[in-house]
Amino acid sequence: MEKENTLFPDYNHSILNLITSILNHYGVENGHTSLPMVDQLLQKDYQNVVLLILDGMGDNVLRTLSPDGFFSEHKEDVITSVFPSTTAAALTVYYSGKAPIETGWIGLSQYFKEFGRAIDMLPCIDSYTGEPIKSKRLAVYDLVDYESVYQQIENKQKEVKTYEIKPSYCEFRADVTMNAEDIETICKSIVPLCKSEGKKYIFVYNDIPDKTLHRKGCYSDEVKVFLQDAEKKIQKMCEELKGTNTLLIITADHGHTPIRHNYSTLDLKDLQDYWIMPPGIETRFLSFWIKKGKEEEFRKKFEEQFGDAFKVYTKQELFDSHLLGYGKIHPKMDDFIGDFVAVATSDTMIRLETNLSREKYEKISNHCGLTKDEMEVPLITVDLK
Repeated sequence: MEKENTLFPDYNHSILNLITSILNHYGVENGHTSLPMVDQLLQKDYQNVVLLILDGMGDNVLRTLSPDGFFSEHKEDVITSVFPSTTAAALTVYYSGKAPIETGWIGLSQYFKEFGRAIDMLPCIDSYTGEPIKSKRLAVYDLVDYESVYQQIENKQKEVKTYEIKPSYCEFRADVTMNAEDIETICKSIVPLCKSEGKKYIFVYNDIPDKTLHRKGCYSDEVKVFLQDAEKKIQKMCEELKGTNTLLIITADHGHTPIRHNYSTLDLKDLQDYWIMPPGIETRFLSFWIKKGKEEEFRKKFEEQFGDAFKVYTKQELFDSHLLGYGKIHPKMDDFIGDFVAVATSDTMIRLETNLSREKYEKISNHCGLTKDEMEVPLITVDLK
């Protein structure tokens, strides 16, 4: 029996279906279903479609900290993230229009046999030492590459221009990109774009409130201040954009949940003897590579210790569950997923650490699991016809 707070991704009502609606609007098919409500909105044939992602802004955070603000006033729906509910996987859904099972992007740290390293995907650094991964022979992203949504749209609709606005440290995939480190700069970038001539798709990513949520907690004053300030700035921007034939869609990549139990893989002495190599992927979605013949013994031991906090799947059980979505399985997926995975269903995380690990701050709120807090994100729309 599943826990009451557990919520599985709904691949008919998720962030994947949102980006599918946008792709369909531009005549691009990706093999997934769309969101009827967004489809209906897009029938108005907007000159500008702006998709703004506020990292980590789960519906629970918005409901609690700003129930009567601008975002809540324009909230049309609540949709699910994908699994795993984490930035590397979810942002790639927005970038590619594909499910995690199809892209191979399934978490922060993924092991690449080609480099003999566990690699943090978005910054492309060694997961333990922080060393940049560089090679003249092969790039990490070549192994998990995809055609971007920007390319798909521009290839199908020559008159449509695509843009992205995001922090300077992020990898850029659109031909025309802008750096923006805060909401004020984001708004100042969006306005002139939408007022210029021609049809445009504009993707915007802001890495806050996620950073603040991790450090200060889901319902902290710091997150509340950010949300309410962002609402004021975006409302002001919308007033400037009235009459520009723009649809603004605001949502998130995933939500957040408070963490009350925090362990390290270095502490799990009685489990370490079963491992071929250190566990990987994420603190709330762990992959285990187990010594041959020890599989069931390991599973029993792990479930004895963490059965109330994690749900355990074999590799095949995970694929059969479609937690990672539907579609053609990426050829690297068999490498990334070990003999077992453990998926968080409560308020526990297990840090992925070795004796080479660099020191990291303690996260008091986190994501990547299957709780409602992590999975539910608001869908906010503002019609600026």
